[in-house]
Amino acid sequence: MGKLKLTDRQLYALIEAVKLGEEVKPSQQAKRKAFARYKIEGWENSKLTGIFYSIQRRLGLIDGIIEELVGVSPLILDPWLRATLRVAVEVAVFRDPGEKTRQHLKGLAQFLSKQTHPYAGYYYYELLPRILEYVPVIDSEEKRLKWDYLFPEWFIARMRNLVGNEAEELLKALNETLSTSIRVNRLKASLEEVEEYLRSKNVRFERSERVDTVIRILDPFNPEWLFNRGWAIAQEEAAAVASLVLSPKPGETVVDLAAAPGGKTAHMAELMGNKGKIYAFDVDKARVKRMEEVLRRAGVEVAKTITADSRKAPEMLGEGIADRVMLDAPCTSDGTIAKNPELRWRLLEKNIPKVVALQKELVESAWRLLKPGGRMLYSTCSMLPEENEEVVKWFLERHEDARLIPLNGPYDPGFLEGTMRAWPHRHRTIGFFYALIEKEP
Repeated sequence: MGKLKLTDRQLYALIEAVKLGEEVKPSQQAKRKAFARYKIEGWENSKLTGIFYSIQRRLGLIDGIIEELVGVSPLILDPWLRATLRVAVEVAVFRDPGEKTRQHLKGLAQFLSKQTHPYAGYYYYELLPRILEYVPVIDSEEKRLKWDYLFPEWFIARMRNLVGNEAEELLKALNETLSTSIRVNRLKASLEEVEEYLRSKNVRFERSERVDTVIRILDPFNPEWLFNRGWAIAQEEAAAVASLVLSPKPGETVVDLAAAPGGKTAHMAELMGNKGKIYAFDVDKARVKRMEEVLRRAGVEVAKTITADSRKAPEMLGEGIADRVMLDAPCTSDGTIAKNPELRWRLLEKNIPKVVALQKELVESAWRLLKPGGRMLYSTCSMLPEENEEVVKWFLERHEDARLIPLNGPYDPGFLEGTMRAWPHRHRTIGFFYALIEKEP
C-alpha cells in the first residue's frame, strides 16, 4: 500500500459528508448529497466512500482521541470543527498520509475559517501537529479489543462476561458484512421459482440450513425485482425463526406488537395460509406505511395494521382475544451491528434501563391480550441478558399462570433454561433471543 493521497476538494467533500451525517439519516444519504456537491465520481467515489464508512465505524474511537487532545467532549465543539477533526484523525492516525496530504490537512484551517469562524480555523491549526504525532496507549485487554474491533469498552466487557474466550470471535463476527438474506413468500412463489430466477441472473446463493425458505445471496445483487413481485421479503434467518417458533395456525387470531416493517406479520400470514386474523400494531406512522406496502406486495389478506402504541392494544382490542401474540420487543438492537455498523457508538449503557422498562410494559400488555391456553413469543435482537432472560424471569415471577415452553433448537440454549439464543459468531446470523410462554388453560 502506498501513501494516502487526498486533494483539498476530496477532504472538503469528506468533511461535509461527516457533518451532514449527523443531521441526515441514513448516513449514506448524507454521503451521496455531499459527494454530489463536490462532483465526486467513479474511482474517486469508491476511495472516499471507504474512508467515510471507516470514520463511521471508528467514530467512538476517533472521538475518544479528540477528547484526549482537546480535553472536552467533541460533541460540544462547533459542528464544522468537529467534522474536520474527525476527518483529520482518520487520515493522520489510522492511515499513512503522504507529504502533500499532510499539507492539505494544514490548509483545512482556512476552509474552517470560511465555513464557521476564524477562531475555529486557528484552533484547528494549533491542534493539528498533536494529531499528526498521536500514538495511542493500549494498556488493557478491553482497550486492545476496542482498537481492534471498534466497540465501546463497556460493551466489550459485557460480551466477555457472556461468552468468555469466545468474545473476540463474537466481536469479529459483528464486524463482518452479512450476506443479504431473503425469505421466500410461499403465498406468491415457490422456493424453486426464486432459486431459478437467481440462477438466471448468475447469482450465487445458498439455502439456510435452519429455515428452508431463507436464502442467502452470496454475490453483490439487488433482489428488488423479487421484493416488488412479492416473491420474497428481506429477512434474516434468526428473524424468520421467530414466526416458526410461535407457529400460528390457520383460522387463529394473532396480535403482532411492534410489528413494522412487517416481515414477521407476512411470515405468520403465510404460515396461517391467509386464514384467520392478524392485528399488526406499530407506533411509527412512516414504518406502518412501509409495512402496509410489504403486506400488499406479499398478498397478505388477513392482517389489519393499527398505528398506535402497542401498550394500548388490550384497551383497543379487548382482553383474552388472541390465540398467539408476537412481541419482538424494541431493544438496543446490538445483535444487528453487522447490518447497522454505525449503531455501535450509539449504544449507551445508561439507556438500557429505559429500554427494559418499556419491554416490561409491553410484555404485560401482550399477556392481557392472550386467551387461556394461548402462547406468546417474547423476542429481541439484543444480546444483553437484562433485555432478555431477566425480563422473562421478572415476568414469570409475577404470573402464576405463565409457563415457559422449552425451545430445543435450531439455535443454542439461552441463560435461562427453556429459552434460546442465536449468536452471530456461531450461527452466521444476527444476535437474537427467544422465549415462548403459554397461559395455562
